[in-house]
Amino acid sequence: MSSFIPGLNDTLNPKAKFYADLAMQCTGLLQGQRNPVTNTANISSLVYHAMQETPVREGKPVNWAGFYLRNASKPNSLLLGPFQGKPACTEIEFGKGVCGTAASDGKCMVVKNVHEFPGHIACDAASKSEIVVPLRAADGKILGVFDIDSSEVDAFDDYDRIGLEAIANMIVEASDL
Repeated sequence: MSSFIPGLNDTLNPKAKFYADLAMQCTGLLQGQRNPVTNTANISSLVYHAMQETPVREGKPVNWAGFYLRNASKPNSLLLGPFQGKPACTEIEFGKGVCGTAASDGKCMVVKNVHEFPGHIACDAASKSEIVVPLRAADGKILGVFDIDSSEVDAFDDYDRIGLEAIANMIVEASDL
């Protein structure tokens, strides 16, 4: 697989390179495995630890990375899936908080300061900014969200959005969600 991610073709930018390398590692973890629990568990761990250890995120620590998946018995809600970090909310309704809003709107949410987001759900009081990427099936149906929190304000940018959207697409393509 090429390390090229659409939208991140600036090979001189360290953050673009970080996400290209991370995407290659994701490819290796997802190869030959279709189980969504296995795949989301491995990817949440990989992303969490990679974002903790890379110098390109210095000063912008990640304190939570994981998945909320569509609840089969209550389709307008998300259930907590595999994650890394402190315990989290177990169920989030579509339209509630950052995760529920991303799921209902079907759009990536980059929130610079969660305390300024109307209806923010504070699962971890240390979280100050958040990025939530919808997991979208080929037919457009929302299957869940990939959620990453930081203990610093304004921790995520377009490089993060583009890189994490690419990883979310990889998970959907590789998993039987």
